[in-house]
Amino acid sequence: MADDARQKHRLQSVELDEESLAAVSRDQEQERQIAIFDLLEDNYFAPEGAEHGPYDLRMGLVENRLVLDVRGPGYERRHILSLSPFRGLIRDYFMICESYYQAIRNSTPAQIEALDMGRRGLHNEASELLQTRLKGKIETDLDTARRLFTLICALHWRG
Repeated sequence: MADDARQKHRLQSVELDEESLAAVSRDQEQERQIAIFDLLEDNYFAPEGAEHGPYDLRMGLVENRLVLDVRGPGYERRHILSLSPFRGLIRDYFMICESYYQAIRNSTPAQIEALDMGRRGLHNEASELLQTRLKGKIETDLDTARRLFTLICALHWRG
């Protein structure tokens, strides 16, 4: 992807709807903050029909649907996605993350690495699904989709 396109189509801010968030653990809050920081540092986010950014994104849940409110120069649109295709992946991701966080405290490096590989694989699968679900609405690269999936999970975390 050309650097020019990355500069023209990027997020400058990301906000999670406070009403969609629940109290979370320290690990989950840290994961959320890292995802937002990394997302803002490097992303490719090109809404269909927008000439250029930068864009502001607000994410939330409404009636178990993902709501993406996107604003940019001459562009303002709300995208609503069903989360049904993500349910199994989100559930599995939570389970493997919980095991991973426990392993960090109590397991061998080999066990931690195995869990981390599984976690990354599941994360990639969900990110590719997100890219597919956003097709015709918003184009992203895989790293941006990965960070967005982390934030989708953040909207589901229950402390």
